[in-house]
Amino acid sequence: MDKQSRRDAVRDFKERKVPRGVFAVRCAATGQAWVTASRNLAGEETKLRFSLKHGGYINREVQAAWNAHGEAGVSFEILEVFDDEAIGLVGRADLAKTRAAHWRSELGATKLVG
Repeated sequence: MDKQSRRDAVRDFKERKVPRGVFAVRCAATGQAWVTASRNLAGEETKLRFSLKHGGYINREVQAAWNAHGEAGVSFEILEVFDDEAIGLVGRADLAKTRAAHWRSELGATKLVG
């Protein structure tokens, strides 16, 4: 790859739109659900599964569900994607908190910490 192609690739990577929103982790066997907002929904599932597979996920309840029921028993679900380009940073944070709280209430879920 020549220098210009590399610069273009780096620029494109930095300018890509990263989806923000709210997601849930669910345990099918127990019916438990955990909900939180994320600034990067695309990378969240990968991070979650990697940590769970290696036994090091920070949320002990989710790790216990994974250990007990396996990969097939724990699912990752995107609940809402934000279209927040016109909102400032403070507005984005408020939107994320509000919508995550809404989904926790709607699903009877607990807050996902981790």
